[in-house]
Amino acid sequence: MEGQTAELVLVERSDGLATLRLNRPRVMNALDRDTLRALAAAIDAIDADETVRAAIITGAGEKAFSAGADIQAMAAMASTEGHAYVGLGHAALARVDDCRVPVVAAVNGVALGGGLELALACDLVVAAEHARVGLPEITLGIIPGFGGTQRLVRRIGLARARELIYLGTMVGAADALRLGIVDRVVPRERLADEAAELARELAQRPPVALRQAKRVTRAAMETTLEAGLRLEIEAFAATFASEDRVEGLRAFLEKRAPRWKGR
Repeated sequence: MEGQTAELVLVERSDGLATLRLNRPRVMNALDRDTLRALAAAIDAIDADETVRAAIITGAGEKAFSAGADIQAMAAMASTEGHAYVGLGHAALARVDDCRVPVVAAVNGVALGGGLELALACDLVVAAEHARVGLPEITLGIIPGFGGTQRLVRRIGLARARELIYLGTMVGAADALRLGIVDRVVPRERLADEAAELARELAQRPPVALRQAKRVTRAAMETTLEAGLRLEIEAFAATFASEDRVEGLRAFLEKRAPRWKGR
């Protein structure tokens, strides 16, 4: 089982970047239980690898980033199994959200249901022009169950998120950009390069400061302004105590590129 599970998410590492590729193209990279476990394991491995400075998640093939939860498997589940399945989805996507390094979603086709929820768990989202996204679960008699009701509201606001979730509407890449669901839209043939260029740019930023920036910006959506500002002070102090801060200021004064140590 371990060997089979590992192949469900292909991982490539190069020059400080890790690319995770969902690898079930025949079923549009649907997120069954084994794929969710493989995704969480891949993120764990990235977190343990200090040479990785940024990550990309995409799907195999050109049709789908991920069509979402495995509907065929869900149709055969009892209610208790469904509860366990959604818990597994939440745990896997929380690992993406909590990843030590910034994660870029490269949406190379449809991202529906759990597929869009996976993209929303990433830090930045780049989509190909032909991509379509949505949370169509309502049309199946259920609701988004991998965090979509919370992350979509936080990303685009309550009214717009409710419309998409209540109606199960799918939108194209241009509309997804206008709504704020994705951050960049590029031609299909440019997607891999654009995502890699963005990830490389992130990888060149100081790791300590990036981790703290990720921590405090997420808190801005989850806490009061007063608590968030206290957290910002703590995070700033953490960066100020780092070797990277010393190097960054010195490099600026010496008019050279900084050499980040990640500590």
